[in-house]
Amino acid sequence: MKIAIIAHDGKKAEMVSFMMKHLGLLKEDKIKLVATGTTGSHAEEAGLKVSKVLSGPRGGDAQIASMVANGEIGMVFFFRDPLGKHPHEPDIAMLMRICDVHNIPLATNLATAHLLIQGAV
Repeated sequence: MKIAIIAHDGKKAEMVSFMMKHLGLLKEDKIKLVATGTTGSHAEEAGLKVSKVLSGPRGGDAQIASMVANGEIGMVFFFRDPLGKHPHEPDIAMLMRICDVHNIPLATNLATAHLLIQGAV
C-alpha cells in the first residue's frame, strides 16, 4: 500500500511524532510512502524511505491528488492547520474532494490517523 503524508508547517512536528510512534509499520516493505517536499524531508530525517513530490504550495498537493485519482494511493495522512491561512487552499480542498470521490481514507488530524493506521495493520 502507498500512503501519502502531508503536514502544514504548524503540524510537521506532530506528523514526525506520529511517524516515530508507528515507525515499525511504516518501515515495512509492503508500505510505500509518498510525501510533499518538506514533510518528506522530515520523514527522511526520521529514518523513513520516502518518494517526494513538490511542496504543497508549489503543486505537491495537486500531484498527490492526481496519484489518488489514478489509484496509486491507498491512504492519505494530511495534518492540516485549520487556523492558518494557506495560499494553496484550492489545492487542499481539491485533494480532500478527490479522496472522497475515490473513497480513499483521509486523516486530517492525529486522532483519525491513529485509527487509520491501526486498521491498516
